[in-house]
Amino acid sequence: MKLNALLLLSTLGLGAVNGERLNRRHIAKRQAAAGTIVTTTAVTSPATVATTTSTQASTTTTAAAPAGTTTSTTSTVAQATTAVVVSSSTSSTTAAGQAGLTTTVSSGPPALATGTTIPPLSEITLGMPTRVTLAAETTITAGATPPISGAPVIPTPAASDYVLSSWPAQDKIPPTDSTEVQEWLKELDGYDIPDLSLTVNGSCAASPAQAADAANRGWWTCGGYTRLTDIVACPTKYDWGVSFDDGPSGYSAYLLDFLEEKDISATFFVVGSRVIERPAILLEEYMAGHEISVHTWSHSALTNLTNEQIVAELGWTRKAIKTFLGVTPTTMRPPYGDIDDRVRAISLAMGMVPIMWTRSPSGAQFDTNDWRVAGGQVAGNDSFASFEEILGNATLIDTGFIVLQHDLFEISVDLAVGYTLDAALTHSPAFDLKSIGSCSGIPEGNMYLETNTNTTFPYSNSTSVDVSGDGTVDTQSGTSNTTSGTTSGAFTNAIPFISSMGVGLAALSVLL
Repeated sequence: MKLNALLLLSTLGLGAVNGERLNRRHIAKRQAAAGTIVTTTAVTSPATVATTTSTQASTTTTAAAPAGTTTSTTSTVAQATTAVVVSSSTSSTTAAGQAGLTTTVSSGPPALATGTTIPPLSEITLGMPTRVTLAAETTITAGATPPISGAPVIPTPAASDYVLSSWPAQDKIPPTDSTEVQEWLKELDGYDIPDLSLTVNGSCAASPAQAADAANRGWWTCGGYTRLTDIVACPTKYDWGVSFDDGPSGYSAYLLDFLEEKDISATFFVVGSRVIERPAILLEEYMAGHEISVHTWSHSALTNLTNEQIVAELGWTRKAIKTFLGVTPTTMRPPYGDIDDRVRAISLAMGMVPIMWTRSPSGAQFDTNDWRVAGGQVAGNDSFASFEEILGNATLIDTGFIVLQHDLFEISVDLAVGYTLDAALTHSPAFDLKSIGSCSGIPEGNMYLETNTNTTFPYSNSTSVDVSGDGTVDTQSGTSNTTSGTTSGAFTNAIPFISSMGVGLAALSVLL
């Protein structure tokens, strides 16, 4: 019997933190102004990669955060028992209640990235000269063995899988009347998905009734409410969960080179529409040992979508990843962090645990704001100032943290490679930069359904999934190494045992 999602969510603790609303438009739409030449790579066959350019016809404006959204990093809300407490100050000071713990921040932004051709921070802005995009540097053939023990070999996609028109339209919400979506909807059978009204574009200001009920809905966008099934931080102090959203892109290769040089593993939250454009980059990320997670098909605010549309967004992205990698992620990140209990329940029913990024009751977010630079809202100096706040706040909390960065545009990659990651590596006290699964103590195999050895993760008794959506089971989870599916529980943020369902859950320890 499948886990009753409503019962699960009703047992969860609720953390209240101060939230910042991200612009609901996809970051790509914010950066590309009228007449901008956008270069994309379309894989037209297994052996041929065609580079095309197109001109965006409509004018795209950059919208500020909606009214009613908190953007200050100094405002406060009531502290919940599960919330992480930090100070929003980045000066050298001792945190209240933490005697002897002193923040350490850098003396200021570097003038120029050392040993690179990346421009000074002040010149990293919307409209800056751009470098050429890069294709994957390594040719990985079908049948190659992935670095994850027991994972299927790299598959041989059909020729049609490399044709963009064989997939749903890019950057648009997929239709819900397809055979695939109708099959994926069956994964919700046996779950009581909360009957929550849709928001308007995931906006607090445009959704006053939903915003007023944000705590009960577990709406992250308005108030930063989370549930214990959300992964929001690394449990060990000074562990840094490295993550990049919105790729793969033609600039991801620059980032991959840097990560390899510095021996850093990251978690990539990939957009389905980008996966089918650059499957070779995705494959290179996976084979390099980085974690791959679902970030939807069109990068739409999920609380604004119907149940069927959410299933389509997650299902098509999951299918695209499995088509080219042969594995199915067991985690996801909602675009803009826009999630509520309805979206959570659907994600969990489909076998994907939500991963957010760290934020605090004082309003401090572990967000580099690189997306604001790409959107033309701020310059590189401003983004680095946000990053310095992260460095200061990180020393004041008792856990590690997860940082939000992006790899869709050169701007965000330049900031990461030239400045933020290097500053993180040289910080004192030292941070330990890891992928999110690694910093959470999750065995790498459990990040994918095919190699998952835990029968209670991701919060479902279902071990078979029709990822292709053709009506037949094509993916099964790995065999549990225990008879009960219990785990070693390294993280104490536990979900209460639900005896009526016969399922023992722990928010993170179930992954171990």
